[in-house]
Amino acid sequence: MMLPLFISGGEIAFIIFIVIMVFGADKVPDIARGLGKGMRTLRNATDDIKNEITKSAEKQGLDPDITKDMKKEIEDAKRNIEDITGPIKRKF
Repeated sequence: MMLPLFISGGEIAFIIFIVIMVFGADKVPDIARGLGKGMRTLRNATDDIKNEITKSAEKQGLDPDITKDMKKEIEDAKRNIEDITGPIKRKF
């Protein structure tokens, strides 16, 4: 599992310790609940925007699945570049 921003387990434990020290153990669940609600609201808003864009594209006669084709082309290009640069890649 890859953690965002390359934060290690020790750093996460330190951040949790600081949060508990600053806010107290009784406030941490309320803070986490509020963050969860905020994330859910953000996700719902993002999904609504995506749905509106898809509906609009369908009304205009555009293919809403064009992103799949674009992703496939990008992956093909990446593979081609890796095939070309494979023997000359440097490992840092």
